[in-house]
Amino acid sequence: MVIIFLIGRLILGFYYLYSAFNHFKNYQSMTGFVSSKDVPAPTLAVIGSGFLLLIAGLSFLLGFLPYIGVIALVLFFLPVTFWMHNFWTISDPAEKRNQRIHFMKNMALMGSALLFLFIPTPWPFSLG
Repeated sequence: MVIIFLIGRLILGFYYLYSAFNHFKNYQSMTGFVSSKDVPAPTLAVIGSGFLLLIAGLSFLLGFLPYIGVIALVLFFLPVTFWMHNFWTISDPAEKRNQRIHFMKNMALMGSALLFLFIPTPWPFSLG
């Protein structure tokens, strides 16, 4: 079971690290979308959210202070989910469905992150 937990941690950690990398690499194009949602300081929002994803990814991957990773994800998911994926304001059916999927995915990822708070630390094969 310990190996399965480690594999899950690696998959999740790399997922968030990849997402962070995507924020940094594509911040200009992402800033355009964020700007279209009337987010103040869109470039700062994209870079800042990238850092939150980086913190979470490293925390889970290394097993180092996982509660910090959970906090980073909640700080990321709350505004992103409710501001960027506000499907209830969209009239186009295809786009509404797309944003509802993103909204629900983010809620599920945030919920799964909160579950990490109940796994005793230090985690197996971790730096923490």
